Amino acid sequence: MSQKSGARLTEKQGYYLAFIHTYAHMFGRPPAEADIQRHFRVSPPSVHQMIVTLERNGFIRRQPGVPRSIEILVPPETLPILEWLGIKTSKSL
Repeated sequence: MSQKSGARLTEKQGYYLAFIHTYAHMFGRPPAEADIQRHFRVSPPSVHQMIVTLERNGFIRRQPGVPRSIEILVPPETLPILEWLGIKTSKSL
């Protein structure tokens, strides 16, 4: 895991990561920022700032200039919202 030392996942960041993971699992590709915006009903700059923050803290990786290139760098089973929703990760199947 390339998460920067000291970076702690907030509850809100966990929700975004859980959404990204679930969306990618359901549709076979990561969400676009517009998909995230619609889901959380926030402004485009808010979504972009969260994505930048997640990347800066080492929770995700993106390829510059490549749409839908978000890759989660934390184990999905560490996202508490997924457990609450009853979504099984590949490790627990």
